[in-house]
Amino acid sequence: MRSITLLCLFTLFFCVEARAQNNHTVKGSIADSVEHTKLGTSSVAVLRAKDSILISFTYAAKDGSFLINGLDKGKFILLVSYPEYADYTEPFTIDSANLVHDFGSVSMSLKSRLLKEVIIKGTASQMKIKGDTTEFNAHAFVIQPNAKVEDLLKQLPGITVDKDGKITAEGQTVNKVLVDGEEFFGDDPTLVTKNIRADMVDKVQLYDKKSDQASFTGIDDGKTDKTINIKLRADKKNGVFGKIEAGDGPGGIWQGQMLFNAFRAKQKFSAYGTIANNGKVGLGWEDNQKYGSGDALDISESGISINNSSPDDLDAFGGMYNGQGFPLAKNGGLHYDSKWNDDKQSINANYKIGTLNINGTNENLTQNNLPGDILNNSSGQTYHNYMFRQKLGAIYQVKLDTTSNLKISIDGTLKHSTTDNSYLSSEKLNDTLVNNSTRRLLNTLHQSALNASAFYTKKFKKPGRTLSFLVNEAYSRSQANGFLKSEIDFYNKQKQVDSTQRIDESKTNDLKSSVLTTNLTWSEPFSKTFALLLNYGIVINNSSADRRTFVAPSPGIYNEQVDSLSSDYRFNQFSNHGGAILSYKKNKVLFNFGTRFSDVQFHQADEFNGDVLNRNFVNWMPQVRFEYHFAQQRSFLLTYSGATIQPTLDQLQPIRTNTDPLNIILGNPGLTPSFSNTFFVNYRSYKILTNQFFQIAGNYSFTTDPIVNHINYDPATGQSSSQYFNLPGKETTNYFFRGILTKKMQSLGGLNAGIAMNGNGNTGYNYTNNVLNKSTNFTINPTLVASMYKEKKFQFGINGGPTYTISQSSLQPQINNNGWGARGSADATVFLIAKFQFGTYSEYQYNGKTASFNQDFSRTIINLFLIKSFLKNDSLKLTLWANDLFNQNAGFTRTANANMITQNSYTNIKRYFMFTINYDFTRMGGGASKN
Repeated sequence: MRSITLLCLFTLFFCVEARAQNNHTVKGSIADSVEHTKLGTSSVAVLRAKDSILISFTYAAKDGSFLINGLDKGKFILLVSYPEYADYTEPFTIDSANLVHDFGSVSMSLKSRLLKEVIIKGTASQMKIKGDTTEFNAHAFVIQPNAKVEDLLKQLPGITVDKDGKITAEGQTVNKVLVDGEEFFGDDPTLVTKNIRADMVDKVQLYDKKSDQASFTGIDDGKTDKTINIKLRADKKNGVFGKIEAGDGPGGIWQGQMLFNAFRAKQKFSAYGTIANNGKVGLGWEDNQKYGSGDALDISESGISINNSSPDDLDAFGGMYNGQGFPLAKNGGLHYDSKWNDDKQSINANYKIGTLNINGTNENLTQNNLPGDILNNSSGQTYHNYMFRQKLGAIYQVKLDTTSNLKISIDGTLKHSTTDNSYLSSEKLNDTLVNNSTRRLLNTLHQSALNASAFYTKKFKKPGRTLSFLVNEAYSRSQANGFLKSEIDFYNKQKQVDSTQRIDESKTNDLKSSVLTTNLTWSEPFSKTFALLLNYGIVINNSSADRRTFVAPSPGIYNEQVDSLSSDYRFNQFSNHGGAILSYKKNKVLFNFGTRFSDVQFHQADEFNGDVLNRNFVNWMPQVRFEYHFAQQRSFLLTYSGATIQPTLDQLQPIRTNTDPLNIILGNPGLTPSFSNTFFVNYRSYKILTNQFFQIAGNYSFTTDPIVNHINYDPATGQSSSQYFNLPGKETTNYFFRGILTKKMQSLGGLNAGIAMNGNGNTGYNYTNNVLNKSTNFTINPTLVASMYKEKKFQFGINGGPTYTISQSSLQPQINNNGWGARGSADATVFLIAKFQFGTYSEYQYNGKTASFNQDFSRTIINLFLIKSFLKNDSLKLTLWANDLFNQNAGFTRTANANMITQNSYTNIKRYFMFTINYDFTRMGGGASKN
């Protein structure tokens, strides 16, 4: 009886409690946001927040009011829809404290007013896709105090940041990171991502930055650059901020950094300085060589240029650190940008100065597939490279009146470098020794470059009618002096030294290039949907390459010229170029097509022997672009571009280079242009309610009449000579594809998880001993990605998967580099008590053995850190860092090119420990913290 009574009481209590839990109500009234017209019959839905499952549904009354009863406690989303109006969503929570949740007046906006953007009230949407721009709302992502932009980027779907700060977005490398649309120290994105505070960011915009001309006219010209723009919060544009960091550890590893920023309304001033020998040198600041191209229109396909950045016959140092060797980097810079006179005038100026020392060794194993034979080379290199460089640039813009603007850009670079490279090598033909060699190259290089341009734009009374004019001058000079000392022993079949070749030479290079470019553009609208763009201009390119080789009749006196290894080559080019693009834009569709063409006159002169060659070519560059926007968050893009590829002056110049006496390079003045065709497709979509991002993209290009290398090997000596020729009737190809699907799993506590599939490949040709060789390379890499962030608890991000590579040569199909591999990386942080953090940045690499290389390679790099934060806003941090804890960071790569497969092992930075002190200071407007 007692049990029955308890059961009845429990049942009664449960029913009352269940009725109480399901007796919650939501209500409100729906109206137009501008005219305040009541929107009767609007559909009103209540969705469960964690999985968007429909809980209840009703229609609004004629007066716009709505009422939904019988709701349980929990987290929900209100979704209101009405024809021709943007959907309205608002997250809300029902608890036991309030039985009624009143939304009050719900304001709906016409899609025509909002350009079909979805309105999110309360918790902001993480991402919007507007045209070709993906915009991330920084407020929707949780970050730690004093986190940097780099930490924010790691949370954004479709964007990855590696351990060195290199950014990849939608499968492409991001080369520019802007701040409020302006360049910030120019060409090193890490100066933004590693130093600007994440809590200063309002929006992160990812897009393909168009040229000035395309942005001005609204008609695409095919020139884009993957770009991220960091939009700052309004209350973070006044004040000072920065950081000071110093680190040291046993074994002589250390680093130091200082950054100071002063922002005041429309002015920004920044200064930085870094010094380190632990590889923290940033991405570097390569100088973009501009051979007759400006930001307004890229016409470089029409010309032939010389490579002033790194003369190949003297092993010049390009000044970049790629993880090989032991670097010592010292860099500094100043930045200033400002707008005044009601934003009618602006200036953006940058100065950078730095030095880089790199010392190291390389070990190379090369398999060269010959017709019927295999030539294996084993070589070692020791190098000491140094570069000093400085660069100054400025951009001035002025609004001349309400319809016209002028943009003036100028930048100059000075470089000085020295290199000292020593080589040891031996070659075997089918396991029989054919030669041993020693070689040393010393080189001193002085370089200078100046680029200046003016871009004038004018809009007329008729909307869409515009005029623009560009003039650009690019000048560069490279002067090098070097020495080549070489000794080669050649062996006979009895494995005895048959002969010895000794070389002791002095070499000089003097390379010059001056390119003047002009371009006049007119856009004419035929209607609101059709427009035509016309352009015309000229290019004057004067280049020269004076290369000399001397021997020493008496020790140390190099004054006897070797004519067979010397050349003074002049190349003058004059071209007329023009083009037309027709554009159609209406509703969801954007389509344009057209072509550029150029009539090019070449004058090639060999000053040594008096040979002169005059030629004319007509180059054309067609393009097509189609965009379709299914909805604001879903779009499709297809592009095609064609381009004439001219031979380089180094391929044309008929000079015999012997920097590597075992591999002689010859010029070919009779080369003709080839033609490339490139297709790109991209589909992407984003679902706000489920935070689901999907993208599939691919690129395919093929080149007709390609310029390929003819290599002739002497099996008896291991020597080769190579020369470039056109290959009619064949096509070289390159392609990549990428697919990614990520989604936030509310049922798993907010886990962001997804899968990606990446692949790339190419087909190439070359001649080896007059036999055509076809090389095929393909790599596929499925990847799993996952990340999660719990404020003040933990954060982690992991990605990884297997790789499979196919690398074959038609000369020796049975000896290939096909094989499996794997890559993965992980970063994680656990937030402990007393402001301690413990975490890791780790990565794994595996390369399986192949028919070419019979050894596996694997490495697991574990980096650990322990951080203790101090002060109110965690602005002072002490860090204990352990780099490569297991000491496995062995430098290793495998590559395949034409008929050659190469394995490279190199010295690099391995295990070290460091203690660092980092102080972030800020004094910003809008109630920011003060330390």
